[in-house]
This record gives sequence, C-alpha cells and structure tokens, in this order.
Amino acid sequence: MDRFAENRENMVLRQLEGRGIRDGRILAAMRKVPRHRFVSQRLQDHAYRDMPLAIGHYQTISQPYVVALMCELLQLSETDTALEIGTGSGYAAAVLSQLCEKVITIERIPELTNKARSTLVEAEVPNVEVHCCDGSLGFPDQAPYDAILVSAGAPTTPDSLMQQLKPGGRLVIPVGTTQSRQDLLRIRRTSETSFETENLGGVAFVPLIGEMGWAN
Repeated sequence: MDRFAENRENMVLRQLEGRGIRDGRILAAMRKVPRHRFVSQRLQDHAYRDMPLAIGHYQTISQPYVVALMCELLQLSETDTALEIGTGSGYAAAVLSQLCEKVITIERIPELTNKARSTLVEAEVPNVEVHCCDGSLGFPDQAPYDAILVSAGAPTTPDSLMQQLKPGGRLVIPVGTTQSRQDLLRIRRTSETSFETENLGGVAFVPLIGEMGWAN
C-alpha cells in the first residue's frame, strides 16, 4: 500500500489544478511519479508540500508546481525526445518520461548522477538516460531535441542549447543576472536562424554551473 497516495492526490488538486495547471497528461504524470522516492528518507513526509527540498551538494528538488509548469510550457507530445539540464534527484526526468518518448538528462555532480540513476531504476523508469557532464553545453551526441528543460538558472541563454533544438523545438530556462533570482523564459526555434522568446515571470533556481553558465 502506498501511504503517500493521498498526499500525492492532494498535491495535484491543490498545488497544480488549484493554480491553473490544465494539461491532463501532466496531472496524470504527477499523480503517478512517487516524489517521496526522490528525496532522503528523513524528508519523505515533506515530499508533497509546495516547496523545494534539499538533496545534498547545495542542490534542491524543485517544488511540484514549478516542475508541472515547466513541463506544461514545453508542450510535449508522446513522440518527443527531451533534454533536461540539471538532473538533481531525477524527479523531473521521471515526470518527463511519462510525457515523451525519450529523456536525456545531464547532471554535473557525480554523486547525484549515480543516485539519480539508481532511483530511476528502482522507480522502474525505462526511457531516461542519465549522463554526468557539463549541462551548459547540452548533449550534442543525440541532438537535435524537440524540447529542452533547464532546471538551473543561467546568466544568459546558452547558444549551445538553442542550437540543439529542432525547428519548432522549445527551450524552457531560468535566466537572470544573479545566481538567486531569474526570469523563466520559453524560447521557440522558428527556423534554422530564428527564435521567439517569451518571459513568464520571476523564479528562483540554483545556478547553472559550467562553461556556458556561472563559474564554479
């Protein structure tokens, strides 16, 4: 028996539907993915609260609403291939896995990479590849992507990521001039050389560390 089932249902009803998330596929994914398995045992009772939680190495698992919102902004289809930058615990990758055909997720911290891999296996998530490298450079080996989700704040939008989008592809990324406050942007590639950018408002993410991000 899943003792967190009621908590997960309340999360979906109050935090997601109650705040305007309407995509039924995303709501179903958030109902299905066991967020408590992606945090430490001592934090499991807080897993479905409307807040980020620490996962070690000065990183966090984003609050459920932010994960749902970013997924909704990506406008994913079942045949899409998505790239996620900032695996963290693997929770957002697990949600993405319910929404598209394949997920490539990048984490720069080896310990988090290994933990996310094992958690995703234990949670029986089959269509996610976890790689340890500089996420600010994307993952060109399997580009181009239908969608790219960046779960860390960048000082500017990395051109490396924009160039790994397919025409029509969507990039959702927090961008700001400080490491603690950003604007959430959705960038759509409209042609080989053209992009459209929407600003969805203020957010706060851990910094994107790397060659095209912040210095470590």
